[in-house]
Amino acid sequence: MPRWWTSLVPAPGPYGSAIWEVRIGAADRDSWRDTAYTDRSFVTRVSGVHADDADPGNRAIGAPTSSATLPSLLVSMFQHARIIDGMHVLDVGTGSGYGTAVLAARLGGDRVTSIDVDPYLVAPAEERLDRAGYRPIVRTLDATGPLDGEWDRIIATVSVRPIPTSWLAALRPGGRLVTSIAGAGLLLTADRTPDGGAEGRIEWDRAGFMTTRTGLDYPPELVDRIEVARTAEGEHVAAGRFPVVNVMEAWDLWSMLGVTAPGIDHDYREGCDTRTAIMAHPDGSWTRAVEAPDGQVTVHQGGPRRLWDLLDAIRTRWLREGHLPVNGAHAMVAPDGAITRRRGRWSTTIAD
Repeated sequence: MPRWWTSLVPAPGPYGSAIWEVRIGAADRDSWRDTAYTDRSFVTRVSGVHADDADPGNRAIGAPTSSATLPSLLVSMFQHARIIDGMHVLDVGTGSGYGTAVLAARLGGDRVTSIDVDPYLVAPAEERLDRAGYRPIVRTLDATGPLDGEWDRIIATVSVRPIPTSWLAALRPGGRLVTSIAGAGLLLTADRTPDGGAEGRIEWDRAGFMTTRTGLDYPPELVDRIEVARTAEGEHVAAGRFPVVNVMEAWDLWSMLGVTAPGIDHDYREGCDTRTAIMAHPDGSWTRAVEAPDGQVTVHQGGPRRLWDLLDAIRTRWLREGHLPVNGAHAMVAPDGAITRRRGRWSTTIAD
């Protein structure tokens, strides 16, 4: 990871959009070394601009589209996969190649296949792996499409919703997949079942990864939805019952909302004396909640569903029961990729 982006200030757009400045490792080797051994994620690509292409002083505006995952999270993913000698592993989301290198060191390069949708990421990752003495199979491939091969373990450092059917088809009998559910920060482990599906659970650990994409950037309509919600006058305007919260940093709320109403995009901004949270869904539903300096909250909502009301219902349940049922839930993955979670009398299903 010779170059990476660091965020300076938030920028208009979906959650995660910012103004970014490039950092060049060779310019300060002591800092580069310290960064490499820091347990943090580092952004390597913003929208369509890779840090490798940026000159000193360059800046970019947008949301991250690739990163080097923090090491402790990778270790957690590999532990949940229960890897043993002799296994063949598919690494979904090559990125910088760090996770691929760890797997190759554990199993040998001939037992590791790593794929990424972005050819620009694959080529330098393969070169770095080769220089480090690791020679896994590294390919440019859309992980949500057909896969040519079979593996004992599939470990994804990108999030999906639902599970791609190609993963289930490529998982050997008794094999295990480890991935995160898009828009919910939930870590799923599931073992293949004889019917072609998988069974497991939502782990208590959390994992937030970028969602799978089919191109070099995320679709512009995501930005458009957020911008509509930022300025539109709501069809329904009312006082909020709870303070404004940054949903994507309130993991329990984010996870429960993500399985209650899958597909919501979030944006959160703090001013000198105000806080604004925005939610937007592809079905046209949106909400904007603004907390004034005196603590009063005004909520604008539009579209077919009242998204802030859904969030308030989850917060009310959390306060009443002291927990939310999604973490630790039993999970069933159908052969078509639909994920059903069940805990006690609560259950929900995410399908395509």
